[in-house]
Amino acid sequence: MAESASKVSIYAALAANLAIAIAKFVGASISGSSAMLSEGIHSVVDSVNEVLLLYGLKQSEKGPDELHPLGHGQELYFWSLVVAVLIFSLGGGFSIYEGVKSFQDPEPSANALVSYVVLGTAAIFEGAALTVSIREFNQQDPHRQDNLWAAMKRSKDPSSFIVIFEDAAALLGLGVAFAGVYLSQLTQNELYDGIASIIIGIILTLVAMVLVSETKGLLIGESALPETQDSIKAIIQADPAVTSLGQLITLHMGPKDVMLALNIEFADDLSADDIEAAVRRIEQDIRDNHEEVKRIFIEAASATQATGASGESSTMATPSMADTPD
Repeated sequence: MAESASKVSIYAALAANLAIAIAKFVGASISGSSAMLSEGIHSVVDSVNEVLLLYGLKQSEKGPDELHPLGHGQELYFWSLVVAVLIFSLGGGFSIYEGVKSFQDPEPSANALVSYVVLGTAAIFEGAALTVSIREFNQQDPHRQDNLWAAMKRSKDPSSFIVIFEDAAALLGLGVAFAGVYLSQLTQNELYDGIASIIIGIILTLVAMVLVSETKGLLIGESALPETQDSIKAIIQADPAVTSLGQLITLHMGPKDVMLALNIEFADDLSADDIEAAVRRIEQDIRDNHEEVKRIFIEAASATQATGASGESSTMATPSMADTPD
């Protein structure tokens, strides 16, 4: 469900950006506006980014193989990082370059009406794409209590929140481009158009820095949300066979793919068969409540096994790793 929602928002943004890019380049060629040209490049970069996100989603759906025993879920995180870098280098970098270049070789803008029409049309498309992106993002967790910004910070699905950032930055950039064209026309000074281009570049650079920070954390490896960990702990500790729970390790291999490692101590009067039955029971309870947990590793020991005659720690590992079908 989350992946299909992400794809809907990506396709909506891709369609909007392709149409907008064409309109912006036509407008830039007629008016000679640097800010308009920067916005055209911005839309092209966004279109490429959507294609890369779709590719990342496709690759992340591949199952485990001999070289990748935990699957390919983190492919999405890698390509999301590439998207953030492209926004920084191509989007932000080119816009700033174009603005500085316009100071050195200013060209008078012509037919400002064309720029206004293009920018207004682009704002309508971008607004529609942003609305779709936010709606699809909210549908992933309709019962959440936090605001949109907090939800994006907590999200493990970069394909959904990157599109929101892109669309929001695009709308803000359109506003800046409109101001640049208007001030240039009002004062007959092309300086404002170049300044607008630089501001658009700075906006894209700041957005890229936020996205790099978010996707870097996911690529390095982030644990499940605190409430998910608390729920898993409660499930384990509620089992009558469990006496204590050691360190709980969770790792997101993808937006809806969590690996779980547990260290559980069982009652000392349980046999090996009893412990095995308890492990399977706990696994099933966790999977019933958290479908995103795809792999579970459990290291189990009874209280009498936890300390051997020599006083050294010893454990009994159980064959509890299993994949659930996607």
